[in-house]
Amino acid sequence: MNQDVVILEFRPGPGGEEARNWALDLMRMYIRYGAISGWKVEQISDNAIRVRGPQVFTRLQYEAGTHRVQRVPTTERSGRIHTSTATIAALPEIPETEVTIRPEDIVFEAYRAGGKGGQNVNKVSSAVRIRHVPSGMVVTCQTERDQYQNRQVAMSMLRAKLWEAEEMKKSLVLSDNRSIIGRGMRAEKIRTYNFPQNRLTDHRINKSWHNLDDIIEGKLSKVTDALLASQA
Repeated sequence: MNQDVVILEFRPGPGGEEARNWALDLMRMYIRYGAISGWKVEQISDNAIRVRGPQVFTRLQYEAGTHRVQRVPTTERSGRIHTSTATIAALPEIPETEVTIRPEDIVFEAYRAGGKGGQNVNKVSSAVRIRHVPSGMVVTCQTERDQYQNRQVAMSMLRAKLWEAEEMKKSLVLSDNRSIIGRGMRAEKIRTYNFPQNRLTDHRINKSWHNLDDIIEGKLSKVTDALLASQA
């Protein structure tokens, strides 16, 4: 396992538009955190980023789980506070020797990427979508200009997701009821972001921080530092 690479995947929970907005806000927070930390951050799909830096998986693995937000959505006219969630999976880079994917088990598709990237991004079918037939998992990547590179990134993400699924299966077989942190256990509610009270609470270590606006802007190191210290 490469400790210097982590893929963070963001999925909205129930709650419609506000949950989708919250997942995007979380992704933006980690992109900014990566920039502040001097890491290389790439958005590889609509809901995933790849972060590279010394021991970055060690540092960000504890971000996996369900992140709950309490705030007044921009679409809320009456000022009512809504509670929404988004889940994050922190996926390591898994070598091909550790997770084997048979060529006949995948369906590959190339398509034209949308969004940022200039005119070329829409003229060339460089983005890729890979479906793993046995599991039903689908991964996409459109960060690179080259289709081959995007395919390599997508395959890396697929290996990580298959690894995550196997880890979850093992934990169920072992009937391990302990809190499994950093293994993409998305059902675990790890954090609450309470905007009316300007407070972030991490429920695993029962610790809160204020200045929530700064944290959302990427100043997250005090939170991740506390989590790392708790695992020492």
